[in-house]
Amino acid sequence: MLLTDKKVLLIGGKGGVGKTTMSSALAVLASQRGKKVLLVSTDPAHSLADAFGREKIGDKITRLAANLDALELDPDEEVNQHLAKVSAQLKRFTRPEMYAEIERQMRLTRQSPGAQEAAMLERIAHTIELGLTDYDLVIFDTAPTGHTLRLLSLPEAMAAWTQGLLTANKRSKKLGEVLGHLTPKGGRDIDNPLVDPAELATSGMDERNKAITETLLTRQRLLQRTRELLLDKKRTALLFVLTPEKLPILETGRAVQSLQQEKLPLAGLIVNRILPAEADGAFLAKRRTQEQSHLQQIEQDFSQLPRYKIPLQATDIQGLAALELMANLLNNAGL
Repeated sequence: MLLTDKKVLLIGGKGGVGKTTMSSALAVLASQRGKKVLLVSTDPAHSLADAFGREKIGDKITRLAANLDALELDPDEEVNQHLAKVSAQLKRFTRPEMYAEIERQMRLTRQSPGAQEAAMLERIAHTIELGLTDYDLVIFDTAPTGHTLRLLSLPEAMAAWTQGLLTANKRSKKLGEVLGHLTPKGGRDIDNPLVDPAELATSGMDERNKAITETLLTRQRLLQRTRELLLDKKRTALLFVLTPEKLPILETGRAVQSLQQEKLPLAGLIVNRILPAEADGAFLAKRRTQEQSHLQQIEQDFSQLPRYKIPLQATDIQGLAALELMANLLNNAGL
């Protein structure tokens, strides 16, 4: 089974090793094989537009080639939209005089650790579901290694956190029911003696609890589906890009260990920018000697993983024609 026959591919690696180029070339290769592809960047420093020689892609599905669309997710914008939605939900069940406090809390939340990752994860989960419906393959050009690993470990953590909120909300509902029963029945509303103040107190709480529960359950189910998909090696594959240099090798080693601990389906490594045999000169000869040592280390450290070797190109890879040539190299490498 070819990797382009999967439903979701995530391309990771250290910054500067060529993730965007590899993601873009893989998307081109898959589209050449007849797949309808959605290419998504989750890296805050977006460069998909640069890779395809476009002025802008942005947070709107953009057609790049036949069978190939792209999207760039903006982490800051995701946080803004996420908090705006939460704020609107809170205001539905709060008195107007509390609105200023809600806005203050949202401003504080925007700066809190993990806010960006949580909002981004939810958008990625929705994007995956869109991709599974409208496309054959979704390819994610991810942020540098550490950010990617945090995102991949979040679905399980956030699902557990959401379950905690559901449990707390259930307890709150039970407390509201108890308080309702304790409210004196004789204290009828003077203007409307048929209205029980206990019912008034609990009806608003019931509506709020129902809305909160539905929101939390929807999120929990979404995150569970995302987690199941990410763990499913029949539908999902992770590829890590590295170059034959010391720091990328060390960082990739740590990432591989983390991914294996999480039981995520790591499908192999793309070893990028290997000096071609025809490159000559004393400087390159010395460089090649060092590179051979690094390549041997890659063979030794990652012997259990498929390794796809891509030579260094003489010029920058930019534009559809250049990406088509790179797609051919990936095909020849066995991807």
